[in-house]
Amino acid sequence: MPAPPNKTDVFVVGGGPAGLAAAIAARQRGFEVVVADVARPPIDKACGEGLMPESIRALRALGVVFDAEQSFHFRGVRFVEGPVSVAANFPEASGIGVRRTCLHRLLVDRASEIGVSFLWGTRVTGISTSGVLVDGKAFHCRWVIGADGQKSRVRSWAGLDRARHESIRFGFRRHYQMQPWTDQVEVHWGTGCQVYVTPVAPREVSVALLCNDSHERLEGALSHFPELNRRLAGARFSSSERGAVTASRGLHRVVRGNTILIGDASGSVDAITGEGLCLSFRQAVALADALGSGDLRGYQVEHRRLAQRPMVMSRLLLLLDRFPKLRGRVLGTLAERPAIFAQLLAIHAVAASPMDLLIRRMRISPQPLPEKQHP
Repeated sequence: MPAPPNKTDVFVVGGGPAGLAAAIAARQRGFEVVVADVARPPIDKACGEGLMPESIRALRALGVVFDAEQSFHFRGVRFVEGPVSVAANFPEASGIGVRRTCLHRLLVDRASEIGVSFLWGTRVTGISTSGVLVDGKAFHCRWVIGADGQKSRVRSWAGLDRARHESIRFGFRRHYQMQPWTDQVEVHWGTGCQVYVTPVAPREVSVALLCNDSHERLEGALSHFPELNRRLAGARFSSSERGAVTASRGLHRVVRGNTILIGDASGSVDAITGEGLCLSFRQAVALADALGSGDLRGYQVEHRRLAQRPMVMSRLLLLLDRFPKLRGRVLGTLAERPAIFAQLLAIHAVAASPMDLLIRRMRISPQPLPEKQHP
């Protein structure tokens, strides 16, 4: 039964993947849900477009199924820097590469199928203890979910902007019409940047740049990766280049009163981990559980727990970005001992793996650089 025109249980501000996942999870628990967004579907965003195995498990729990013609299964990850390369497969299930617009359409279709209501092209202008203001008019609800991204207005209105830490980088993405040459996600490391190559369809490849320079663009960056540039030479673009900000941000709180934050609005990890969407999907399930039990404090605790492993992994990978010599040592060691890389990837890909395994079992001890010989 559709929600009344100005009243619902759950009102989600933001119709991106995080907001749609929250809406689906809450609807599966029996709540009436309305989603509002000033944009209209499909909503796109620059991202690497590779979903890790844990993301696929979370989406299946939400009832989202992928079309084989509009996605691509990848079996692992390959790190490349110059002549050094190391690769490993996921221990069990594969990941899926899928264009962001395709993923968004699948989430919208699933939400519509189970009875979520939508207010596309609608601006939310404020929140209150009884609900939200939609284009200046009151809309009553029990809970407001802020899923409106890194520059969240809901977060600001609720007084939840205070952050524990924050760092900013920049991402750019473009699609190439070509047959993928690999069934792994490739991460090409360069000075101050990484280029991610993700097969997203049987004849389409997504190429995404992450960097510290807001003025950098894919064309200029690719000139520093000769092997990759050669592979892409002559391929037709199937999309224009799109940019976005990627942030690593931890908030002190994600709940205040009847307002709850999710996805990038609730804090984020740098896109270098490839775990942003997975984190949002798992937060959605935790949030629906908290709404069902009536204990939003439980969501606050679970939100922080879910972010711990991706945040540690983000810091480790950003260390490799900041220190080229360290990166050279680590990648060199992993190339010589690929089993270690496989174990690290298993920890990264399986959300249930405790992070302390990284410390206790993955004993990466690169040999020190030789001392200079003085005449």
